[in-house]
Amino acid sequence: MCNPLDRETAPAVIDALFAGQAARSLALRSSSAAERRARLGRLLDALLARREAFAAAFAKDLGKPAVEVDLTELLPVVDEIRHAQKHLKRWMRAQRAAPTLMTLGTKARIVCQPRGRCLIIGPWNYPLSTLVGPLASALAAGNTVILKPSEFTPHVNAVIAQLVAGVFEPVEVAMVEGAIETSTHLLALPFDHIFFTGSPAVGKVVMAAAARHLASVTLELGGKSPVIVDASANLRHAAEHLMWGKLVNAGQTCVAPDHLYVHRSVMEPFVAMCREVLAERFGADAAAVAASPSLGRMIHERHAQRVAALVDDAVAQGARVLAGGTHDAARRYVAPTLLADVGDAARIAQEEIFGPVLPIAPFDSLAEVIARINAAPKPLALYLWSRDAAAVDKLRTETSSGSLCINLCLQQFAHGNLPFGGVNNSGLGNAHGVFGFKAFSHERAVLAGGPLSALKMLFPPYTEGKAKLSAMLLNLLRRA
Repeated sequence: MCNPLDRETAPAVIDALFAGQAARSLALRSSSAAERRARLGRLLDALLARREAFAAAFAKDLGKPAVEVDLTELLPVVDEIRHAQKHLKRWMRAQRAAPTLMTLGTKARIVCQPRGRCLIIGPWNYPLSTLVGPLASALAAGNTVILKPSEFTPHVNAVIAQLVAGVFEPVEVAMVEGAIETSTHLLALPFDHIFFTGSPAVGKVVMAAAARHLASVTLELGGKSPVIVDASANLRHAAEHLMWGKLVNAGQTCVAPDHLYVHRSVMEPFVAMCREVLAERFGADAAAVAASPSLGRMIHERHAQRVAALVDDAVAQGARVLAGGTHDAARRYVAPTLLADVGDAARIAQEEIFGPVLPIAPFDSLAEVIARINAAPKPLALYLWSRDAAAVDKLRTETSSGSLCINLCLQQFAHGNLPFGGVNNSGLGNAHGVFGFKAFSHERAVLAGGPLSALKMLFPPYTEGKAKLSAMLLNLLRRA
């Protein structure tokens, strides 16, 4: 198999694919719900037929357990496709808009049109669900698509490439592989919409490139998602869910809990419960944890070195290791690690961790935690474990984040009736369900006039009577 790390897709090939989709994207504007459902159905069948191939590919690229591949990669995409098939006819239906005072006598509708030729750039951490999930939304909306996966997951990419080639003609959906040169060439083309999942730093590059053509963008980014466990929380419930949310995919998840604030009065028992959960799931000693088949690996040695360096830097500055702390970068392994007493100057307090390491800090008042959250860039997710309704309401009203989850984590990604996306530094626009359909659609205003249009009463010449009529309308609107 050709490793995309060793090559870039030729610019001429990319240009030919882009040009080849022009006519098809225009034809798809008139595609019916039945035609789009059929395309989604072919994608679904091909996806499920390759379940074992994906499991093997993920084991090679990310050391990911097969069950985790099902839960975090296949199931979200299958659900996305089935959800779109079920609701697509309603999503495509034109919506009537009632006239306002200034438009009496007209008839208005909102019609969703395909944006056209779309580019989807996926990351390496969830190379299937973050690439094929948006593809399902783009197909539901009636677009053509060029897919660009990360170069760091060559085995998964090979299965996706086989899937795409077996289901679609290149004039509808095509996939190109490569690294920076391929991405740079793609971003220079005048796509109608770009859907990017990745880091805020690269998101800025994508947005700047899109601006050159005034292309619309959806940016699914990341950031440091905080977690709060207050004194009223069910500690066992919180420990079980947080240790799952932090360690699924070895912590390489955009909505993973990044750092944790625990009320000082419950910190000691909570940490003890986290240790118990780690031992129950992965083993009672370091050797057992390192050999656990339920733990994934870092994407590559360089990333393992980076996460390990964050831990070492924090410890060198006075942090205490409460659990884990070991690593073997050559094997792409970082142990599930809990840290305390992490100083603000430590790199791990400033950078998105993106690994199985959780700094834990005590707090005395929720207000101080909210102040720290509001002083940082708006996160993709914010998690609270609490049974105090006043605390929930305070966090909801006084903070901003892409999502707010109470007594759970990560599950917002799987909720097809909720918008998934960030705010400012953590993203722009939404995905999933009808929100993904709209991301790849232009909501077109269609306004039709009639013989009873009130506007004719205000046509020139502007007589005294028309001046009085306009003044009367202003008064009506002011009092409305």
